[in-house]
Amino acid sequence: MRHIFIAISLIISLIVFPAIGQAKPSVSANNAVLMEQSSGRVLFAKAAHEKQPIASITKIMTAIIAIESGMMNETVTVSKKSVYTEGSSIYLEQGEKIKLKDLVYGLMLRSGNDAAVAISEHVGGSVEGFVHMMNKKAKWIGMTNTSFANPHGLDADNHYSTAYDMALLMRYAMKNKQFRKITGTTSFQSENRSYSWMNKNKLLTKLYKYCTGGKTGYTQVAGRTLVSTAKKNKMDLIAVTLNGPDDWQDHISLFEWGFDKFDMKTIGNKGKVEYNLDDASESTIGYLHHDITYPLNYNELQSLESKSFILKDATDVSTDIIGKTIYFIDSVPVLETPIYAEKKRETSFLSSLNKVYKQLMGLY
Repeated sequence: MRHIFIAISLIISLIVFPAIGQAKPSVSANNAVLMEQSSGRVLFAKAAHEKQPIASITKIMTAIIAIESGMMNETVTVSKKSVYTEGSSIYLEQGEKIKLKDLVYGLMLRSGNDAAVAISEHVGGSVEGFVHMMNKKAKWIGMTNTSFANPHGLDADNHYSTAYDMALLMRYAMKNKQFRKITGTTSFQSENRSYSWMNKNKLLTKLYKYCTGGKTGYTQVAGRTLVSTAKKNKMDLIAVTLNGPDDWQDHISLFEWGFDKFDMKTIGNKGKVEYNLDDASESTIGYLHHDITYPLNYNELQSLESKSFILKDATDVSTDIIGKTIYFIDSVPVLETPIYAEKKRETSFLSSLNKVYKQLMGLY
């Protein structure tokens, strides 16, 4: 029973629901999502799980795989296939040698399809190999309604995603420091160029001062697609729109609505917590490894309730999950967090060395 509970807790560590009882902003896009980044809570949704072509916001996945590959300082030799890729370009030349890092900047700032192919060939061994990596990564992230057929986003029958899945992808990517730096860069000059690449994301460069990054996209089939991020009052938001003719304004409206209606509230403090359970004669001591923060509006904060559950065999475990707390808004579960047996142990080099020594000496 304990193992089943832990498995469920790990799979559903956060139960995410759209905001309850809120007047919604209007958007021109066919599909849209507004998500709070740290919790993953969906604050706004419009046909969020509908599969659609996504155009160049595909390149968010291409960029994060390249960054995580550990090859960013390697030199790429540009192939003929890269140079002759149709669509937007950073004007690579066949045989040109350029750093992978520069290609990723060209990919994200100028949406270079040629850069996407050059990246995929270097990191994945081939475009096909890289696409396999993209789909594997999407599955791992939890993008259940997504299929990638290429690294750039040109229209293809089996190339699609949803507004919600793309928000999940951006949430994952924004956890990476190097990705955040690249997506938030307004201009970049490669050593191979005598001019700078300016970011096509107008929210970042001139329209919205709270914008921290994003990626634009367009094809005739997909229409205008856009993923963007913004930070204000210690809250980080992610907005995604698909087929949005007025996407700049859509994102500004979504962000302003989100920042106006919600605040990040601490609903649980890191450290030792005493749990007095209804069906227990004695209180149980547990620990939270992190402060628990969640985006809430005033009415939700007033109606927020919680209930904690402790495993019957909790005394048999150490440094492990012994229970969970579920938070409710108007009786609807919105968040589930684990309760741990004791404080998270800090492991240092010296303590690890001491442990190894004791094991070798048979001291424990």
